[in-house]
Amino acid sequence: MDKTKIYYNKKVKLTDAVMIVGLPGIGNVGSLVGRYLKTEFNAEKFGTLYSPHFPHQVIMTKKGGMRLVSNRFYRFKNKAHGKGGKGGKNHNGDIVLLVGDTQAASPEGQYEVNEKIIQFFKHIGGKTVYTIGGYNINNQYVHTPRVFGVASNKTLRATLSKSGIIFGKASGMIWGSAGLLPAFAKKHNLNSACIMGETGLLEMDANSAKSVLEVLSKVLGMKINLENIDKIKQETEKMLKNLEDLAKHGEGGTDNKPSSEGMTYIR
Repeated sequence: MDKTKIYYNKKVKLTDAVMIVGLPGIGNVGSLVGRYLKTEFNAEKFGTLYSPHFPHQVIMTKKGGMRLVSNRFYRFKNKAHGKGGKGGKNHNGDIVLLVGDTQAASPEGQYEVNEKIIQFFKHIGGKTVYTIGGYNINNQYVHTPRVFGVASNKTLRATLSKSGIIFGKASGMIWGSAGLLPAFAKKHNLNSACIMGETGLLEMDANSAKSVLEVLSKVLGMKINLENIDKIKQETEKMLKNLEDLAKHGEGGTDNKPSSEGMTYIR
């Protein structure tokens, strides 16, 4: 394989589709959102992306097999199509999800892979791209995460702000696909935005993912059952509480609270 390739599992042609991108990143907020939607709506896989820019790894499967690392495209129908939502009129019946094991490991790979994704999405009828990322403000767990955003045009910013997304307050750089995909989408005349859940330095921040899912339900004008993400959130908070107790009362009796200072980093 000498370049990035996308293989169809099933041929599709969409109309005014929205793509939600949930790839690995800070707090794995994007991955949690993408995989949660895939499961909750029983999304159907229709495409797989392989690239020599991905890490040279294979994943061992539960049945003892193996597969190449990849990004995968799924599709489900928004049954609330045309009914509108609190954040504005729902503009799409087809929802495309892009989830995956990894992102490209080099700047050259990031540019090639992300533009390939946008070209493919536009070819099958895509119109709007929403990437999901984590917005790290400090090293502490965020109990009430805010959702920040940047968008490709003023009209889209006005629409998304009605759903509770905060514009003009986030700063810094957006690394990887969360930033490059909206930029390439704008280049190809597609509406685009990066939606970022506030997060601390957690491996899996289900609380931040829940805040993003709540916003997405308004943006897309559709109901998303959050019962299962609540269970993950509760388990995370229980684990953090146990760690705090150990830090305060463990051997040595020191209080190892994390610093509230930290660099803003979005991915």
